[in-house]
Amino acid sequence: MFDLSGKTALVTGAGSGIGAAIAETFARAHARVFVTDHNKATAGATIDRIRQANGEAELLMLEVTSEGECRAAAEQVNANAGHLDILVNNAGVGHVGTMLQTDGADLDRLYAMNVRGVFNVTRAFLPGMIARRSGVIINMASIGGLVGIRDRIAYCVSKSAVVGLTRCMALDHALDGVRVNCICPGRVETPFVKARLREYPDAEAAYREMTASQPVGRMGRPDEIAAAALYLASDEAAFVTGAALTIDGGWSAG
Repeated sequence: MFDLSGKTALVTGAGSGIGAAIAETFARAHARVFVTDHNKATAGATIDRIRQANGEAELLMLEVTSEGECRAAAEQVNANAGHLDILVNNAGVGHVGTMLQTDGADLDRLYAMNVRGVFNVTRAFLPGMIARRSGVIINMASIGGLVGIRDRIAYCVSKSAVVGLTRCMALDHALDGVRVNCICPGRVETPFVKARLREYPDAEAAYREMTASQPVGRMGRPDEIAAAALYLASDEAAFVTGAALTIDGGWSAG
């Protein structure tokens, strides 16, 4: 198992799904983890699971769309832990719709969270990493940031921006000792996906259709995405920067 002993990590959107899995995986690898979310109850549940497994975690309430909150979070982490080694920008939202089913407010909402949120959090913590000439940033993009997906125009636009932001930062800060990568998951069985399924007239039929569309015959699991994040965060990935790691069960291969 990759070892993060002595490292401090912060994971946004860590109250459930992929973010929670990453926080718990990092803690099992002996990192000290700041669990951030806008929902105190779900973030607290993640922390409880980490501590019950003898891991080290602390709660940090954070609305990533607020520049002020992001700056305050960086100050709090630096005061509490001294510095941040690993930043995982996982918080995000989705929207279903074509161009004509998506209005400007929908696009602005996804941009604010999925793109500006990554920008805000990274801009708050990056100076400390550059000063120490050491740091890892992992952005959660999507397969929708690399290929088109029907009825997901706003989501794909936002995740394409995350891929571009990742690649530019990787080039800009390679000589600063900061590695920047993104993960591009396919369909993963998270609470968010389960909630969307309940919106269909026949949730079971929709679930079967979603799984059947995957070449491997199932959706991904949050822990499978977390395993990739652990690798990217580890010293074993020292030569990996600017990568957009696809984890989609073969969906984009067709």
